[in-house]
Amino acid sequence: MVAGWFATGAPLCGLGVVLGAFGAHGLRARVTPDMLAVFETGVRYHLIHALGLLAVAWAASRWPAAWVSAAGWLFVAGIVIFSGSLYLLVMTGTRWLGAITPIGGLCLIAGWAVLAVGALRAGP
Repeated sequence: MVAGWFATGAPLCGLGVVLGAFGAHGLRARVTPDMLAVFETGVRYHLIHALGLLAVAWAASRWPAAWVSAAGWLFVAGIVIFSGSLYLLVMTGTRWLGAITPIGGLCLIAGWAVLAVGALRAGP
């Protein structure tokens, strides 16, 4: 699954850069500064956790365990739910999307915790 996590993380990193550029150049004149900050928060967490998927790939090469793979899936879910809900909130103005954003945040937090458990269970 090492190659799979790299193959997931790398394009998600690229997509994060594209979305960051879109926010900086395409949204600046179209949304309020507050909404632009919301979009930028989505991009920031998207990029951090896409890089986290590269860390998952590295961890999977050292400790091939279900815990490590679970961390990767939690990062993917977190990017989609956390960042995706923020992107949609800004683009559509649909305020209720903000209510599901914390679920994505919990996925991201859980991903880091599960990755740590995977490392600890692997032993020295």
